[in-house]
Amino acid sequence: MIDKACLCKTIDPHQMEKLVANAPSETEAQRLSDFFKVFGDPTRLKIIYYLSRHELCVADLSSLVGMQQSAVSHQLKVLRMSRLVKTRKDGVTIYYSLDDHHVFTLYELAQQHLKEQS
Repeated sequence: MIDKACLCKTIDPHQMEKLVANAPSETEAQRLSDFFKVFGDPTRLKIIYYLSRHELCVADLSSLVGMQQSAVSHQLKVLRMSRLVKTRKDGVTIYYSLDDHHVFTLYELAQQHLKEQS
């Protein structure tokens, strides 16, 4: 797997082997890719932002993102299936919030990165 014909010789062969040994497997790489695809939708990013500020129901989110409740529900389902959003039921109302602090940390890091490029 390691190309022995490399002429730059800046990385020791043992370091190369260590890099290869610690690289994500194909399955892990696919799971990461699928995870980041969820962040590839502007509506879902808006939902993540709003939920980072407050627990909200579908009606509130629908109003905030300017979409019909059915469309917001679909996006919430995608976020729930990816374990980015969790639910809490109070009577007949379901409230949504971020699954954990890592979700918003990823969002914030991406924003900071983009601001640095400006």
